[in-house]
Amino acid sequence: MTKTLPRFNRNQLVSFIGGMGKILHCRPDSGTWTYAVEMEMGPLPEMGRIGAETTILLYEMEIEEVLTS
Repeated sequence: MTKTLPRFNRNQLVSFIGGMGKILHCRPDSGTWTYAVEMEMGPLPEMGRIGAETTILLYEMEIEEVLTS
């Protein structure tokens, strides 16, 4: 059981190896937290977009907070 609160919040901008994204949701997983992160969209392709680009699952230790000024 996870004893701590999640480090990151829903809709928070975060970075990780491979890019940046926004936290969609999180859940406890083996004593830590797993986060669903929607990656930032790249440039608009010629054929347009159908939906969101990519959502990935990351462990809390794989994520860094993006500081905004």
